[in-house]
This record gives sequence, C-alpha cells and structure tokens, in this order.
Amino acid sequence: MEKGKGILLESGTNELEIVEFSIGNAQFGINVIKVREIVELMPVFKIPNAHPCIEGIIKLRDSIMKVVDLARALNYDPSPRPESDKLIVAEFNQLKVAFRVHGVSRIHRISWEQIEQPSDIYQVDCNTTIGIVKMGDRIILLLDYEKIVAEISPQSAVLSDSLKVLSDRERSDKNIMVVDDSATLRSFLKQVLTEAGYTNLSYYNNGSVAWDYLVSLVQDKGEQLFEEIQLVITDIEMPKMDGHHLTKRIKEHPLLRKLPVVIFSSLITEDLLHKGYAVGVDAQISKPQYLDLIGTIDKLISSINNGQ
Repeated sequence: MEKGKGILLESGTNELEIVEFSIGNAQFGINVIKVREIVELMPVFKIPNAHPCIEGIIKLRDSIMKVVDLARALNYDPSPRPESDKLIVAEFNQLKVAFRVHGVSRIHRISWEQIEQPSDIYQVDCNTTIGIVKMGDRIILLLDYEKIVAEISPQSAVLSDSLKVLSDRERSDKNIMVVDDSATLRSFLKQVLTEAGYTNLSYYNNGSVAWDYLVSLVQDKGEQLFEEIQLVITDIEMPKMDGHHLTKRIKEHPLLRKLPVVIFSSLITEDLLHKGYAVGVDAQISKPQYLDLIGTIDKLISSINNGQ
C-alpha cells in the first residue's frame, strides 16, 4: 500500500501514527512519516561484498535502494513463510531504504506521551530501541532505524572530512540546548558544535525534560532567562514530547517565543517542511547536514549579537 497524504497529522499535537509490523512473534512500529510505501517482496539484485544484513538492491519506480533484512539485523530467526514477507520502503536522512519484515498489520494513532523510553526493566536493547508502546497486553517496540542503517552502512553517519573547515574558529560563549533522545546523535552534535566553537552545551533526551527546564528558567529568571540559554536545537521524534510540540510550546509562550529554535531531524523533507513552519520554528535542517546546521546557528547567533 502507498501512504496517503491524509495520514499526516496536524503540526504540534504531540501525536504520531505508527505502522505496526512483525518479525517472528515480536511487534514493532515505524513512524508513518518515514514510510513511503509498503510493497510485496520482489526480486532483489545481489551486490558484491555487501554487509550480511543487506540482501541487495531493488529498483522501485525511479529509485534504486538497498534492502535491509531487519530480522537478521536484530538477530531474529528468518521468516517461516518468506514468500509472504513485505518491504517497508522508508525515507530519512535524505536516503531511501527498504526494510524486509515478516508481516504488516495496521496503523495506530498514539501520543508521544504514551511512549516510554527503554530501560533495563524491559530487557530490551536500548541502543536499538527508542521507545516502548503498550497496547493492552501487547508491547510494540519503536526502533532507531537511523542507527540500524548507520551500523550497516557506517559511511552514512560518519562525520565528513569537510568538517575540518570548522577548525580555528573563535569560541562562542552562547549557551545552546541540544534536545535529542539518541545518545549517538548527541555525541555527534557535541563533536560538531565544539569544533565550530560552541562549547556551552546542555543536553536533554526528550522534549518534556527540555520544556520543564525552560519553564523553571522562566520562574527563576524571568526576562533574564536569555542569559542562561540562547538557542535550542531539537530532534522531532522523541518519547514524551516531540520536537514539533516542544517548538509550538516555546513559540506560544510570551517570553520564550524570542528563543531561536532549530529543528535538526532525519524527517526534514520537502513534504514535511510545512509542519515545522506551522509551529513557528526558526530553521529546519536535515540530518546529517552538519555544516548546514552550523551555518544556520551562526546566522541566528549573529542576529542575537546584533540585537535583532
């Protein structure tokens, strides 16, 4: 099935829709926004020296993309009925990839507040799982698809040598909030921002924690809060509160609305830019365009310095 435009939700509602699929007896979910379509299994062209989890490539319409055997990537047994497997065609980080799964069931509309962050209590791999959804007596795991693809194809996530152009820059004393639930991405951002001269950084693993901090700043500092924080960088997909809803709250607040917000996400596409602008974001950059991110931050910081 092909994803319809009507499935996209209004901006800033802190809701999402997930496609539920199965691998073995386990249930997983993927954000509908990442899904381009779901198709029947088709012939796959083998490629030499490919990672064991990459079955090969397919040509779907005008796009050529890799096929990732998600069961193998997660160390699950192969499908007992491979002829009934499906391909979930996803797009993020400016690339398309087809995930082979054992079955696709339905779409759920849920709130990010319903999604719990993984912990040792659930005995799941916190490096691969970004969220846990309880559906009655069932559990649906939301996976970190970007990390899975990055581990299979490291070149898609490695910081480019072009970042060397950031060396020998002046240090900045501006305080930047980084809101991202991925420890890997927070580490990348720390490396990039530090290299670019931005060393006063604070980190938050979801929008709810970041919002609580901002509210406490308003209560404690009032108009002086901008001495504590000058800019926010936020991901979109995060448990408890997503980046769109965080931005919406900031831009609707009488004081915080002056705070520049940059959305840095794998979900920035031509079709979805309107969602960020609808909640008042100052800029949107697609992962992994780190140099574009730094250029945008430089402009916003320059505006602050010039009192604009």
